[in-house]
Amino acid sequence: MRQKSVMNLEAGGKAVTPRPPSPATVAFSKVLSRTWSLPRRRNQVMIERDVQVPMSDGTVLLADHYLPVAVAAAATVLVRCPYGRRGPFGVQNAQILAERGHHVLIQSCRGTFGSGGTFEPMRNEISDGHDTVAWLREQSWFDGRLATYGASYLGFVQWALAMDPPPELVAAIVHVGPHDFGRVAYRHGVFDLYNFLSWSDLIAHQESTGMLRGMVRTFTADRRLRPALDRLPVTAGARDLLGDHAKWLDRWFEHPQLTDPFWAPLQCGAALERIAVPVLLVGGWQDLFIEQTLEQYRLLAGRGVPARLIVGPWTHLDVASKAGPAVVESLAWLDRYAGTGRSPGTGRSPGTGEPGPENSVRVWVGGEGAGQWRDIGGWPPSGTGTQRWYLGARGALSAREPVAGPDIQPARFRYDPADPTPSPGGALLSMTAGMRDNRAVEQRPDVLVFSSEPLVEPVEVVGDVAVELSVTRDNPYADLFVRLCDVDPRGRSRNVCDGIVRLTEQDPLSATVRVSLFGAAHRFGPGHRLRLQVAGGAHPRFARNPGNGQVDAAAEDLVPTQYEIGLDPEAPESTSALLLPVAG
Repeated sequence: MRQKSVMNLEAGGKAVTPRPPSPATVAFSKVLSRTWSLPRRRNQVMIERDVQVPMSDGTVLLADHYLPVAVAAAATVLVRCPYGRRGPFGVQNAQILAERGHHVLIQSCRGTFGSGGTFEPMRNEISDGHDTVAWLREQSWFDGRLATYGASYLGFVQWALAMDPPPELVAAIVHVGPHDFGRVAYRHGVFDLYNFLSWSDLIAHQESTGMLRGMVRTFTADRRLRPALDRLPVTAGARDLLGDHAKWLDRWFEHPQLTDPFWAPLQCGAALERIAVPVLLVGGWQDLFIEQTLEQYRLLAGRGVPARLIVGPWTHLDVASKAGPAVVESLAWLDRYAGTGRSPGTGRSPGTGEPGPENSVRVWVGGEGAGQWRDIGGWPPSGTGTQRWYLGARGALSAREPVAGPDIQPARFRYDPADPTPSPGGALLSMTAGMRDNRAVEQRPDVLVFSSEPLVEPVEVVGDVAVELSVTRDNPYADLFVRLCDVDPRGRSRNVCDGIVRLTEQDPLSATVRVSLFGAAHRFGPGHRLRLQVAGGAHPRFARNPGNGQVDAAAEDLVPTQYEIGLDPEAPESTSALLLPVAG
């Protein structure tokens, strides 16, 4: 293959010469391919490093171009990334794709790893993405077909581009990527503290620590971040940890209302109404973006856009190392819609004439006696009905309607933000994320626990989970955190899914409150018990509610809240129930 050069616009026309990848890159790619059981490599790869891509405002972003050697009419995969272009990111997001017949342009986002400008999370991705596509149109190796690929932030930039989908776009592959960052930062009104303090810490130090030290920082994050997470006001703790390296965190706290124009560039939900090309979506049951991943599929499939959803037993950090099945399907998706011989608009696999598995869902069903992949027709799945499990006196939880009695009193607890309720595991950017033993927190007086009797028959839950709680509180400013757990015969209580909601002066002091626990695919086996926790917070995952109407407050300004959860079956407005999607 005759190697072409790319002109370096800032260096007086200096050519960027393609070079083979390093032996370490090739070796790591082989290890990943074996570990993930990827299809065989089809071609060799050459790389043009530090290609300069001009933006319309004069800023220049750096990119690496991976060329598939001796492949004719190769589509281009665009990967836009704030985490660097070399090392594991380059292999996972570029090398393995280029080895299977695609041009890949992996670009560092504005203000990161040599790209010009200042990094302001998510704020410039719409315009920078479109400027990059405009540059691609001028490249001799671009054949007019564009696909997008990537996880997390690399998924958000795909939705940003899809706010005005380029005509060249033929496919998108979004792994654990949100489309509306405002709704992630403020999850139903509650700031997602641990995740975005830890993420800001990562971004603030990633270019000075190097890969190995960065890995050590990830493993020690819980201990390192704890002083900042525990300090009040929260913004003071964040400044102690980050200094002036992540000023965006202060701005997020200054704008708690998602209707504020501040959030508009970070809200790309309109892309779900505008994109029309096939989209592969990958989520994880313990991922912090699972709510939006499920929403993306529902909206796309509802519009008739070819879409496929895969949800595995992953946390957010797991996806980079354990989601081999998702990568296999991603490569197949690229082959189907951006492979050699693919004709735009046919919706068929090249060379087979068979339609792809569009508008289908593959989920991992966990729990006792399950642990398997299952293909279902859509999300929410058909064939399931909502089963009500009633919260009862003395911590009971039952699918039978409770029997009325003269002595049924509300369940009560008190939340004190000065001693915030902890919450282990869950959807964290942490090595301690995922399903964890909750027994210690369930012993606290500020956590209500409702448990079923040991199951005689299994209960399989596949779909959207929610709770309706009859709540009376003595403070208008309060949070409700609810978690569903699976208790095994040894008494270990492991979290399956959870949700949180913030109540304000606009909500009645006595009302039925619905809390979404998002989705789940889990089998509660015989001998196991279902358990529901109800609390006033989940520290330090979510920023504690000061109880005084503020988002952030000093320790001396905190106000506790007293809660009552209604359990009276004779008064429909005073009953509380767990709503489970149960098959059959």
